[in-house]
Amino acid sequence: MALEFTDANFKDTALSGGVSVIDFWAEWCGPCRLIGPIVEDLAKEYEGKVKIGKVNVDENPQISMQYGIRSIPTILIIKDGEVVDKHVGTTTKANLAEKINAQLN
Repeated sequence: MALEFTDANFKDTALSGGVSVIDFWAEWCGPCRLIGPIVEDLAKEYEGKVKIGKVNVDENPQISMQYGIRSIPTILIIKDGEVVDKHVGTTTKANLAEKINAQLN
C-alpha cells in the first residue's frame, strides 16, 4: 500500500535516503483517480526497495509549495533527497516503472 506523505512526516519518510516516488494528488482530480491504482500497484511491487506514497495537495500545502506543484497529478522521483525525475499528468505503469528502475541502477 502506498504511504501517506504529509507536511509533518515528509522529511523523515520521503527524504530519509534512497529512492522515493511521490504522487501529488487531490480527491476532486479526475486524472489523479486514474493514476492512483497505478501508484498502489507500484507500491506493492517495489515494497522494501522504494518508498512510494501520495501527498494530498489540499491537506499538505507546504510540501506542494516547496516543490512548486502547479498541476496534478504530478509524480516526483527523489533520490537521496534530490528530485531526479518529474512527470506531470497521467502516464502508464510501464513508464513509471522504467523511471523508477533507472534510479535503482
